[in-house]
Amino acid sequence: MKSAGSDVIEVSDYTGFPEMLDGRVKTLHPKIHAGILAQRNLATHMEIMERMSFPAIDLVVVNLYPFSETIAKVSSSLEEAIENIDIGGPTMVRAAAKNYKSVAVVTDPEDYNSVLNEIKLNNCIVSEENRFHLACKAFSHTAAYDSVISNYLTGISSDGQHKKFPANLNLNFKIAQDLRYGENPHQEAALYRDDSSAATGSLANYNQLQGKELSYNNIADADAAWECVKTFNSPACVIIKHANPCGVAVADNPLMAYTAAFSTDPTSAFGGIIAFNRELDGVTAEAVIKQFVEVIVIPSITVEAKNILTQRKNVRVLILDLMGKENALDFKRVGGGLLVQAPDNMNIDSSHLKIVTKAQPTQQEMNDLLFSWRVAKFVKSNAIVFCLNGQTLGIGAGQMSRVDSARIASIKAQSAELTLANSVVASDAFFPFRDGLDVVVQAGAKAIIQPGGSIRDDEVIAAADEHGVTMVFTNIRHFRH
Repeated sequence: MKSAGSDVIEVSDYTGFPEMLDGRVKTLHPKIHAGILAQRNLATHMEIMERMSFPAIDLVVVNLYPFSETIAKVSSSLEEAIENIDIGGPTMVRAAAKNYKSVAVVTDPEDYNSVLNEIKLNNCIVSEENRFHLACKAFSHTAAYDSVISNYLTGISSDGQHKKFPANLNLNFKIAQDLRYGENPHQEAALYRDDSSAATGSLANYNQLQGKELSYNNIADADAAWECVKTFNSPACVIIKHANPCGVAVADNPLMAYTAAFSTDPTSAFGGIIAFNRELDGVTAEAVIKQFVEVIVIPSITVEAKNILTQRKNVRVLILDLMGKENALDFKRVGGGLLVQAPDNMNIDSSHLKIVTKAQPTQQEMNDLLFSWRVAKFVKSNAIVFCLNGQTLGIGAGQMSRVDSARIASIKAQSAELTLANSVVASDAFFPFRDGLDVVVQAGAKAIIQPGGSIRDDEVIAAADEHGVTMVFTNIRHFRH
């Protein structure tokens, strides 16, 4: 501020009391807090202020110590974190926000210009409406600040060792937008964004390029599509309907991936959500708009594709950062509580697999087994996924019986006129009996990937050997509820 030419008074000069305790005590002084908290409409307050020669303070602008930034550093210690807990700053902020009738408080640098302009145009006065708005932001700001501190401190022991989960979990979500409606039109809904997580690659941080307002279900399905598609390294397309993939494929380019994914289940793809992990080009956009699609989720878009999509103005197009950070925790609301877990981000390669049958997988089968396993992770349990050549052929989801999921996946493929001959199958959890394996093999599967771990594993392995098919175990389960 000095270098900008402003007249600046150091805190110690203003209060007449030097900073002490290595700067821990600076602004905690009656001259400052009386100046902030004095109610201008109370004569007794103003008489005391005059008698004490305390000027009134009309504007408080505070930047808190960077606690979040400090603990985000891998090298940060408990001692360093403690020293970055601001005391005087939040105290001034809360005092000013409490007295918003007389004082304006600014905690967000995004508000600097608007407040300055208002001061210039309004005879050095910030309107009461804006003071109230700024006070609300200020209390939210200090609440979020204290939440981060609480989560950090209750998540470690006194020697700085991290616990699995904090003893007190404080969540801060900022409203991003109102939604068209909830799961059903009679339910109101809104999207809240977790600004503290810095999960830039997550769905809540989308930029909507075009289209109608989003609904609750649009957001949920778009999230499922995006989380699945960004796990693939090759160009991929994922089509989601009612929270489940109805078509997934990898290929040499987005158009080929889309064509293969769509062919898995064209009926279910009607009105679905489509996600790509590559830039959307014109030829792919031309193919996509031939079907009824609700939402398209992409990392970027060409000018040609953007112009093509304007032909379908109601189609929602969301742009997201493919390389952004991930959510640190998964949450699910239950009656009276919250389920919290680490995200299911366990990906495997061929080195993690155990071949348990006499038949050995070919390299192509191994590639397809790993592809099908990655897809199964995003299918509601019980999940059965038939695949071949980097394309899903039939998906059975959300059934109470694994054998029923296997039957449904087979029926889906038949309905789409896709052959399951020489296909591979992924099961998100073990086969409790051989009947599920019998169904997928009779449908045409030649290789199966599953976690293993059933008390009847020997029976299932024997059945696979009897059929002459390959089976590999992952020792990892992928339930999705």
